[in-house]
Amino acid sequence: MSDDPLELPDYVPGARMALTDEQRWPGLSESGRSRLFDFERHRSAPPWRHRTGHRLDRAQQEAATRQLPLDDWLPRHLELAASLCAYRRWPRPLRTLADFPLISREDLVDDIAAFVPSGVDLDRMLHGTSSGSTGAALVMPDDPDELARGFHWLRGLVGEHWSPSPARLALAQVVFQRQAFTYASVVPAFGEALMARLNLHPDSWPGRAEQRDEFLRYADPQVISGSPTSLEVLLEPALVGALRPLGLISGATSLTASLRHALETAYGCAVLDVYGLHETRPIAVSADGGPFEVAQRRVHVEVLDDDGSPTPAGESGEVVVTSGENAYLPLVRYRTGDRARLVTHRGRPALADLEGRAPTTFVAASGATVPCVDLTQQLQAAGARGWTVTQREDGQTSAVIASGDRARVAECLELLLGRPVEVIRVASLADLGPGKPRRYQSSAGNA
Repeated sequence: MSDDPLELPDYVPGARMALTDEQRWPGLSESGRSRLFDFERHRSAPPWRHRTGHRLDRAQQEAATRQLPLDDWLPRHLELAASLCAYRRWPRPLRTLADFPLISREDLVDDIAAFVPSGVDLDRMLHGTSSGSTGAALVMPDDPDELARGFHWLRGLVGEHWSPSPARLALAQVVFQRQAFTYASVVPAFGEALMARLNLHPDSWPGRAEQRDEFLRYADPQVISGSPTSLEVLLEPALVGALRPLGLISGATSLTASLRHALETAYGCAVLDVYGLHETRPIAVSADGGPFEVAQRRVHVEVLDDDGSPTPAGESGEVVVTSGENAYLPLVRYRTGDRARLVTHRGRPALADLEGRAPTTFVAASGATVPCVDLTQQLQAAGARGWTVTQREDGQTSAVIASGDRARVAECLELLLGRPVEVIRVASLADLGPGKPRRYQSSAGNA
């Protein structure tokens, strides 16, 4: 039993195991199994907190190397969506995109099963969790075929020089948070190359930063993806010059021009900024810090004004996405809460001046920085459906939570920040305010 008062059951190593390795990686060769075994048990490996796999047979893996055809996908997608239970009581026929109502995350939180088609094979469905803009935890139905196609779509962005190398980790997905799912796995249809999800926070490694850096040098990942917070760790002197990535992929929150430049200078490789949501999968990509080009996948983007009408050309509005990549969640006109201008860039539709994804860090009484994801984990574990947390310049912090255990939230935030936190509990998400609430605001460190 751990003596960490903030440890969550989901992050206890091996606490939840449901599948055999053969079910995780059908047809994996003995040499591939041996490479995975050696990687997981390297002397500097972290304590792996999860075990997962692609679950695809050989034919399914091969199919995942090809992206879905785009010819006439939207009309067929709308026809499928119109049959969902979510629209059963909709008063008007749903034939064109404009016929569909706008939906939001709250619709999924209320009844996500209503957005899952009736004919899909539920035995193949995977699930992941997403905190979203309000913090309301949502278990998302995921498509193993789409997840595999997503890797090969990323490979197309990086380039064909990204080819399997038995001596190197193919992909490192990195996070920087107090607790996180970490695991090693096998990339489908990529020469049985390995990938891993790694937590770069020093506290997650028994040997702290030294062990972490040793393992990264051993893994020598070909491509590294993560949020700007985790990618910034790669600028530490012990790693610059030791790692040789072919590409860096940023997502989740805004990548600043200064961090992009620092990463490009340090590693001399492409830095790709991918905009997307768990619900919609990737939406658009910026390869140079300019507008985000809409992905050449089954994704359609609108930019709408406050009344739900298309904005005039080049004017800012809310990004609304229709996505047909995930067979288990065919979304139509999904409100992201983010704002941008819809423009043409290099002959492609693109999003310029994208807003709404700025990360927030807090300052503990000790002076240490605390990323907002650490607060998210505790707030969700306490049953909060949404929240706002505000820290003033003097470090004093207050929180408003929608539902949840107020006393537990106050206790956990005090442990994280080293100072008492005033917590107010309200009844619903609507009580947090209109629009897309700013979950976190911190002025500490800016005085």
